[in-house]
Amino acid sequence: MRILDNLKIGIKSFNLFLCFNNKVRKEFIMSYLFIGIVFILALFAIRFSNKHGIPALLLFIVLGMVFGVLGLEFENFEFADKFATVALMVIMFYGGFGTNWRMAKPVAKEAIVLSSLGVIATALVTGLFCHYVLGFKLLEGMLIGSIVGSTDYASVSNILRSRNLNLKYSTAPLLELESGSNDPTAYTMTMVFLSVIIGSKVSIPILILSQVALGVVMGFVFAFVIGKLLKNLRLEADGLYAVFMAAAMLITYDATSLIGGNGYLALYILGIYLGNMEFQGKRDVVFFFDGFTEIMQIGLFFILGLLSNLTDFIATFPIALAIMLFMTIIARPVTVYGLMLPFRLERNKLNIISLAGIRGAAAIAFAIMAVNSDAIISVDIYHIVFGICVLSSLAQGYLMSPAAKRWNMLDPSDTVLKTFNYYQYKAKIGFLETRIHPNSSLIGSEVKDLNLTLDLIVAKIERNGTTIVPRGKTIIEENDLLVLGGETHFDESGQDLIEFTIPSGHQWENKHIKELELPHDRLIIMVQRNSNDIIVPDGDTLFLEDDKVIMIKVEHDTEVDM
Repeated sequence: MRILDNLKIGIKSFNLFLCFNNKVRKEFIMSYLFIGIVFILALFAIRFSNKHGIPALLLFIVLGMVFGVLGLEFENFEFADKFATVALMVIMFYGGFGTNWRMAKPVAKEAIVLSSLGVIATALVTGLFCHYVLGFKLLEGMLIGSIVGSTDYASVSNILRSRNLNLKYSTAPLLELESGSNDPTAYTMTMVFLSVIIGSKVSIPILILSQVALGVVMGFVFAFVIGKLLKNLRLEADGLYAVFMAAAMLITYDATSLIGGNGYLALYILGIYLGNMEFQGKRDVVFFFDGFTEIMQIGLFFILGLLSNLTDFIATFPIALAIMLFMTIIARPVTVYGLMLPFRLERNKLNIISLAGIRGAAAIAFAIMAVNSDAIISVDIYHIVFGICVLSSLAQGYLMSPAAKRWNMLDPSDTVLKTFNYYQYKAKIGFLETRIHPNSSLIGSEVKDLNLTLDLIVAKIERNGTTIVPRGKTIIEENDLLVLGGETHFDESGQDLIEFTIPSGHQWENKHIKELELPHDRLIIMVQRNSNDIIVPDGDTLFLEDDKVIMIKVEHDTEVDM
């Protein structure tokens, strides 16, 4: 009987286990379904954002708030803090990577002043307003001012691109460089005031010096080392350059933070350095981080929206509105006009820079950091900062376009896209190269004699390790490498590529292409030899053992006789 009873208990326990597993499995399935729905809605939000110029940050946050109102509860500030850290790492690095230094260099002084002294001045003035006007404790007011002291790169770049704001006087590069580099200053100030509130005995000057100095030094050291590696690294498999870059990003941030430096600052410097050098696989890196950054931004902004409570948001709304209006109307313009005085900038340029001080994701992430710290804070700092960022994105983001027109800041002959370094790698332009071999009929010809009747252009000529800009009278010489440029083609028919390696004894070994009897729907388009050598085939191309042959199979082939 005891055996039978134990068997019944075992069967019952097993059934409970199955029920539990089914419940867990259903919860996992529902969570995956939920994540998928969120990403689909986010895609529509991005499209709406690009069309109407409303910062995507605002739309994702609102989306998160809507799900919160519908009953999805999420109050895990610790997880949000960790996710925000990773998201900001990616955003900071790729923000630097996409900075066109050639465009930003002429306005670098102004941008650096605004991203450092500008953040400090804005934070202190806002902190004094919170203390003397709104009645906050002085340190808490300064903490809020520090948290919202930086401008949001994602929002600023999104508005510039989506509204095609081609601003005069190199204003777009200035705003890009400022908004991309000022988060480390706000982070350092937030750390300083949190340490003072907690009562930490750390020396404030040493903390600031170590954050900035070590961040700069480590950023340049890792940039130099990783840059050297990229120049000499040859990764054959697709996507490995993106993996290497992600690993470099993580190592740079963590190594800098471990010794007390500002990891975000180091990442931004690393991004600028690597983004403005040429290396194999750079196009892969751009497309990988483009999607990865978008995913991290969607996740971060959505989580920030989920963390908000509608009741608390409404309760803190008047305070958030007052701080946002003060920063927009007084703190930011006073700071911009004061610090830019030595540079003698145009008044309409100063106006648009003042308006572009949009607060965003980094500020909310720093607010989460404050909530998770040991600091005892008497106000709802998360929802106050949250409200400031939402209102700033809505008001300033909407006003940027009409204000630029009213202040005569638009330049119809310019394009804002050249401000962003990675856009050249997304253009529908492709390049082909061809080597001028001995006995080629092109030797001695001028570029203008090539008579490229197709829509191609000789983009450059590489000769004996030097690059020559081709002109009409440039003479083609033996061993020149001609680089031809033209529009890339997207094949909607989905024609198949056939790839195989010629083994020893194969019927094609040691035969020329013109000796082969290929099916009418097959065309050999490339031969790869010795892993790296690419041969553009013609009738006299001789196949050797271990050659990799790439053919295209054309469906419904139709031959046209001329």
